[in-house]
Amino acid sequence: MTETQPKVTFTKNYGFRKELNRRVDAYFQSQNISTRDNPAMYIKTAVLFSWVISAWVFTLFGPPQIWIKVISCIFLGLGIAGVAFNVGHDANHGAYSRKKIVNNILGITYDIIGLSSYLWKFRHNFLHHKYTNLLGHDVEIHGGGLVRMTVYVEHKWYHSFQHIFIWLIYTIIPFYWSIHDIGFITVNRKYHTYDIPKLKPIDLLIFVSGKFIWLGLFLGIPITIGYTPIQALIGFCITYMTYGLVSITIFMLAHVMEAADFIESSGDLKIEDEWAIFQTRTTVDFAPNNQFLTWYLGGLNYQVVHHLFPNICHIHYPQISKILADVCEDFGVKYNVCPNFTAALASNYRWLKLMGTAPHLD
Repeated sequence: MTETQPKVTFTKNYGFRKELNRRVDAYFQSQNISTRDNPAMYIKTAVLFSWVISAWVFTLFGPPQIWIKVISCIFLGLGIAGVAFNVGHDANHGAYSRKKIVNNILGITYDIIGLSSYLWKFRHNFLHHKYTNLLGHDVEIHGGGLVRMTVYVEHKWYHSFQHIFIWLIYTIIPFYWSIHDIGFITVNRKYHTYDIPKLKPIDLLIFVSGKFIWLGLFLGIPITIGYTPIQALIGFCITYMTYGLVSITIFMLAHVMEAADFIESSGDLKIEDEWAIFQTRTTVDFAPNNQFLTWYLGGLNYQVVHHLFPNICHIHYPQISKILADVCEDFGVKYNVCPNFTAALASNYRWLKLMGTAPHLD
């Protein structure tokens, strides 16, 4: 018997999204610039690919000293995160280019670094972006039962320590994703009550090939050129633990924050709000004036903007954020912004600690 998927509807329309879209469209028209296919993005892509390739080559063929190898692996992990934040993320949202084939090709970078682009598009683009912080729908806030991100999740004794052990969890998430992707493709076939769309032969080929290329690049080739399996595995772990720590921290700073709303879902749910306002309530921007973070994170420190305009290249987010702030002020909508990276980390830490020590909130 097929399980019925609970319905979520947004019952209000205040005109917020319509006005925001109008002003953003007017901005692009007045500046005579494209929302995608931007030269600045091409340059950034070349820089990030060069970063990863040179770091990979230097790690394998550079000086043999252990401390240099460790630093090289960390630098490689940071580069992989940069490619994921910028190139893979934009491409898999269709925000890199107006040409679908370009987005599809660059989106495969996720598969090459160990993450299924096919599953990511369903889990992230659809479930997370449509139902942000909505328990039972947004897979990314459930924490696998290990982390309690919302008061609507049952409190366990070990959650009292989550604000401490969470940093270790971040480092192993990439391995968890890669292994569980195989399970979701072959056995589970669903997230919560959502059936994963059936893969076409080309999707399955990309999925399988991606895993082999990923393991070949980071384990197979190092072993082939003379590193012992243990040495290769240690380097692989350092690289991907770095990538995991950075990438998951950034996600948490966008949604698992004191300022973000969390919504409980039981059966069919009617949210008394407009979808765009709901996105603004459940998401947080941080460090808007930090140009380096904005460049490196692919604009993901402008997460509210990203959720409202996921199909626009992230290089435009800083300007769009100014338009968003004006529209929020006009409509009386709170625009959640942490002034800097440190403040965002502190807010995330306080929230995780609160969720670990308070079974219920009044």
